Amino acid sequence: MKLQADKEVPEPPGTLATGVYERLRRDIFSGGLPPGEKLRTEYLRNRYDVGNTPLREALNRLSADGLVARIDQRGFSVTKLSREEFEGLLKTRCWLEEIALRESIKNRTQEWEENLVIALHRLSRVLPMVDGEANPDWEAQHHRFHLSLLANCGSEWLLSFCTQMLDHTDRYRRFASDASYGDRDLLMEHRSILEATVDGDADKAVELLVGHYRRTGKIVLSADISASSAK
Repeated sequence: MKLQADKEVPEPPGTLATGVYERLRRDIFSGGLPPGEKLRTEYLRNRYDVGNTPLREALNRLSADGLVARIDQRGFSVTKLSREEFEGLLKTRCWLEEIALRESIKNRTQEWEENLVIALHRLSRVLPMVDGEANPDWEAQHHRFHLSLLANCGSEWLLSFCTQMLDHTDRYRRFASDASYGDRDLLMEHRSILEATVDGDADKAVELLVGHYRRTGKIVLSADISASSAK
C-alpha cells in the first residue's frame, strides 16, 4: 500500500493571531511602526503575511492594551505619545509599584530573594546600549528585574496592572533613548533597590525605586516626545 505524504496542517487562527500580535507589539515598541502611524490592513497583511481574521484579532488585543487606537469607520493607528499621558503613567506606576513592593517585602521568601539576586546578576552582564543602539538583551533583563521585585505581592491583578504600566512607560523611555543619561550608574541604582528590598526596609526600597523612576522620567520629559509621532 502506498503511503500518502503528510499534508501540512495550517496553524489555528488563535495561534496566528498571537504571532502577529507579538510581532506588531515588538514593531510598535521598536519604532518600526511609529506613534501615530495609520495601520492599513492591506499593508499589514503583506508585512506579516497573515489573513484578515488573525490580523483583526491582533489589532483588537493591541487596542485593549492601549498600544493601538481604534478610530470609528477609519481603522486603526499606533497610539501617539504625549507629555501629559507620560506624566500620568509615571505617577500611576509609582503608586501601584509602591503597594506591590511593600506587599512583596512583607511576604518575602528565600526563593523570591534568590530570584531577585539572579535577576540583578543577569542584568549586570549586559549593557544598555550597543553601538549606539538600545540593547534588546538589556531591555529584556531590565524588564525581568523590575517585575521580579513585585512578583511576591500576592495579587495577580496588581501585578498585571504594574506590568501594563511598565510596558507603557518603557515605550516612552525607548523613544527618548537619544536623551542624555549623564553620569547615572544604572547598575548601582538597581543594586541599591535590591539591597534595601532584601534587607526588608520597605520605606527605603520604595524611596529608591520611586527616585529611580523619577530620574528617568525627567530625562524622558526633556526629550521631544511629540516629534516621535507620525503626522
